[in-house]
Amino acid sequence: MKLMTRAAILLAVGLTLSMVPGSAQDSASTSDPAMDKLWGDSVVKLRAENAERGQLFDEGNYAMFIHWGLYSQLGNQVNGKTYYGIGEWIMNPRMAGIPVADYKKLAGSFNPVNFDAQEIASIAKDAGMKYIVITAKHHDGFAMYDSQANDFNIVDATPWGKDPMKELAAACREAGLGFGFYYSHNQDWTFPGGGGGPTVDEDGNPATFDDYFNKKCLPQVKEITTEYGPIEIVWFDTPGKMPKHYVEQLVDVVHKNQPRAMVSGRAGHGLGDYQTLGDMEVPRENIEGLWESVDTTNDSWAYAWYDEYWKSPREILSRLLACVGRGGTYMLNIGPRGDGAVPERAAATLRQSGEWIRRYPQVVYGTQASPWEHALPWGDVTRKGNTLFLCVFDWPTSGKLYLPNLKTEILSSELLVGSQSEPIAWNRSGDSVVLELPPRAPEKLVSVIELQLASEPEVDPVWTLDPNVETEILAEFADVTNIEKSGKRWMEKFGEWKGIIHAHGFETGGKATWEIDVIEPGDYNVDLTYAGEGRLVWEVEIEGGQKIRNQQNSSHNYQSFPIGWLQFPHPGRYRVSVSCIDGELESASLKAIRFSPIR
Repeated sequence: MKLMTRAAILLAVGLTLSMVPGSAQDSASTSDPAMDKLWGDSVVKLRAENAERGQLFDEGNYAMFIHWGLYSQLGNQVNGKTYYGIGEWIMNPRMAGIPVADYKKLAGSFNPVNFDAQEIASIAKDAGMKYIVITAKHHDGFAMYDSQANDFNIVDATPWGKDPMKELAAACREAGLGFGFYYSHNQDWTFPGGGGGPTVDEDGNPATFDDYFNKKCLPQVKEITTEYGPIEIVWFDTPGKMPKHYVEQLVDVVHKNQPRAMVSGRAGHGLGDYQTLGDMEVPRENIEGLWESVDTTNDSWAYAWYDEYWKSPREILSRLLACVGRGGTYMLNIGPRGDGAVPERAAATLRQSGEWIRRYPQVVYGTQASPWEHALPWGDVTRKGNTLFLCVFDWPTSGKLYLPNLKTEILSSELLVGSQSEPIAWNRSGDSVVLELPPRAPEKLVSVIELQLASEPEVDPVWTLDPNVETEILAEFADVTNIEKSGKRWMEKFGEWKGIIHAHGFETGGKATWEIDVIEPGDYNVDLTYAGEGRLVWEVEIEGGQKIRNQQNSSHNYQSFPIGWLQFPHPGRYRVSVSCIDGELESASLKAIRFSPIR
């Protein structure tokens, strides 16, 4: 389970913003390591229990997430002031801190007249996504469907008075897409007794989590699993300290009412059907089992009026293929406006990346993880049996593409151009396969090469310096001596999570060491990506070979700084180590080392 252990480090340090049942809202600090994990215990299941349940999740590999609710009409602006961060948390004291009574009044003006279920299903289908999961109820407690259990819902409390979930479920069925619901099962900031909600009821009597669970949560989960046809997934979120017996009841309801439905890993207590990684987390190393990454098309999950930092089609494909190449599923979010319309740039980038997927569906659907277990300097790899799909993002100007340490016999090698293909020559050079490519990439976004192998791929996944492009190797892949290697997560804006595995604690005189292969000997420029305080002195050494040292400034955020030229005198395997030897050593945090061939 070595691969899972590394990837799970980030989950283990997810710092909570969740609410303890029956407590007041908490303005969580991202620097308190003792706080509960936000997303619950990780779940690892090698596959769904039967061939039908979870098949779309296991083979589709790509889905649409939708965060849409009462908060969407605010768009992160309250009383003329803009609050920067994830919009669905606008009530939270670290955002606008809206009182419950004031927030509930917003329903009286919520009128999403531009909601178009057919258009949303069309965007998802054009994007190449296989199912949609949408917020039935987020932490604010507002139900986006016709709930009989509680009248704080889109039909009873708004002038619009329609059930958009009925329309979207039908549109998905018509488009051949799966359909599922997000449901915040622990947090409910507006219902007495809910996690982070009022602690007394309307009559001033103490309210318990049991009140919330039995009067609202359990009945609503029964509703969403019986009133909307077949459900692929019920995506529970932020269990916090929710006791296990509550989660068991919810999971039982889902599996009873929707035998084919999967339950997200964030149900809590290890009761989900698959592992859900942290928000916006795309893993760098293969993960065993059934898992998903959840990400969003810009920085906020819900609509934020100012947020125009959209992922480009190329970046969407990069993150999608990284997830598929690591063995998982990618669920990418959109945040419709308060009027129900999907932001035009989100729709455009999804459709543009979807055009590429339509040309190369075999690369994405029903595939397995890359045998290299991580990305390669020029791109990534997915696999289907004895077939490898090389997804080339950085086309080599030399005309040579290097596949390091592929030991299996190659039967054929073809450059794909849509449904057409042309054979390309290849040869072996030492332990590497070298493909001879045309001077120009056939695709604007990502070019694809298909390799047919004689048997299952056998690969040594050791990192190899590419002779054409720079090779970045993360500290995550280093062995450490007398220093620490651990996960670190932080928020750029409220709720916009970033995360790395970093090497730190250099004051003990330790080092981070990588084992690497060199195909072409010679000089390589070495950069280090790190954060820290003041000027730091770094040393990079080839064990038994050259040692270089340099002093550079540092920053609180991670930046790359040049250290110098390092010479590898012959092809083969080396051990390269990095130490921080002077300056504010306790502040030094190493993220990566990068090698660039000198031309």
